[in-house]
Parts: sequence; C-alpha cells; structure tokens
Amino acid sequence: MPDVLIEVRGSWLGNRKSLFLEAVHTALVEALRTIRDEEVLRLIEHAPDSFVIPQSAGERFTRIEIVLLAGRSLETKRALYGTIVRKLAPFGVPPQDVKVVLVEISNENVGIRGGKPVCDVDLGYEVHV
Repeated sequence: MPDVLIEVRGSWLGNRKSLFLEAVHTALVEALRTIRDEEVLRLIEHAPDSFVIPQSAGERFTRIEIVLLAGRSLETKRALYGTIVRKLAPFGVPPQDVKVVLVEISNENVGIRGGKPVCDVDLGYEVHV
C-alpha cells in the first residue's frame, strides 16, 4: 500500500531509473514485509536550480517520501531506512545523502480495491510489524 515519491537532483540516473525504482521497491518489500504489487512509486528528476539541497549533501542527494499506514514499530522503521541506504549504494548514493520521510496515515483514510477503506480490506500482509 505504500505510496513513494523519490526526488533527485539532475539526471545522473540516466537509463537506470527503473532499476533505481526497483531497488527502493525491494527495500519496502523486505523491510515492511508488504506484497510486491501494492506499492506506487514515482521518480522526479529536478533541474539542479529547482531543487535546493543541504550544503553538506552531494550531487546524488536523494529524498524519499513514503506515505504508509500507521503501525510500524521503530525497529521496523530503522530496518527500512538501513535497507534503503544499502539498496541505493550500487547507484553511488552516499548513505549520508539519503533522506527518508515517512508520512503515516490511518487505515480509514485510504480507499483502494473498488473504493473500499483499507480498514475493510484484507491487505495480505500485517501492518503492525
């Protein structure tokens, strides 16, 4: 169910965009134990003059915003952050240049599968992990 927005500065990914998205998707499945066909992932490559990043960050600074159902433990969130950092390392993204922002929402505030609130749907995985 997570919705993911990934933002990078410039076009340094080249033809590896789908691989980059898959790396983040795999991290979500591994750390959150979701099913593979539930996530929505989007990638935005900003023009360098349209995306101000921290002065200490490098050119591969990556911001990842994940909207997900509330209920994950701090341990699970830590695992998610670490897994994302590891999955992005092959793309040359330094660990200190990854920012992950979680936006947690309650299960009655999302409608899926024919307009049903998530609280009325069997997702096929546990949210409280």
